[in-house]
Amino acid sequence: MEFGLWEKYYTEILDDFGFSRQKDEESAKLLDEILSTEGCLTLDDLSKIVGFSDKFIVFGAGPSLKEHVQMLKADYDLKDYVLVAADGATTAMIEEKLVPDIVATDLDGNIDDILLANLRGANIAIHAHGDNIDRIASLSSFFNNVLGTTQAQPVGNLYNFGGFTDGDRAIFLAVALGASEITLAGMDFGDIVTRYSRPNLPDALGQADEFKKKKLIYAEKFTNWISENENVEIINLKE
Repeated sequence: MEFGLWEKYYTEILDDFGFSRQKDEESAKLLDEILSTEGCLTLDDLSKIVGFSDKFIVFGAGPSLKEHVQMLKADYDLKDYVLVAADGATTAMIEEKLVPDIVATDLDGNIDDILLANLRGANIAIHAHGDNIDRIASLSSFFNNVLGTTQAQPVGNLYNFGGFTDGDRAIFLAVALGASEITLAGMDFGDIVTRYSRPNLPDALGQADEFKKKKLIYAEKFTNWISENENVEIINLKE
């Protein structure tokens, strides 16, 4: 999605959630400064790394995730796919001894598992927004092979492919990397959240609060937009 079109949706999100564009831009500037010092990937770099396939699997952190991971391990030759974890979905993959090729994260998932995935070869797409400035400052430098993203105007080393939540941003990233087919695992878009998306959840599953429900509505909306407007086949295992 080009930024001119994305900005219309972005303005709607800012108004709907009461987010600060200034804070988003501040976070993006900080991440860009860190990546300028530490080094980072370009989109071309990442395209070459995952160029072995144009078939992607994007793992979301919904309640169907664990079942889907186990089914994919049993029935698919996963070496033929680029595996993309949306933030906390990384934990479920690590539990099943899978390492994603890419993790799309705003750094609020299980950081130990994301660091472990990075150590084992995962490339990390770190997303800067107004609510994660502290995490950007304290955690970004620990990762290698980082691609920076923002939901505001792209700056410096950062990209904006479109998307709002870790899950739908991961799908937009797959499109930007040339995916012809994207299989969605653990993408439920429902009212139930898991400990993979909310690490402090007291139980394995819980009811989504109104904030999370609204985010999931946008995630589904943008996923449908991709299906309708991009030259890519979307297969949701939940359907």
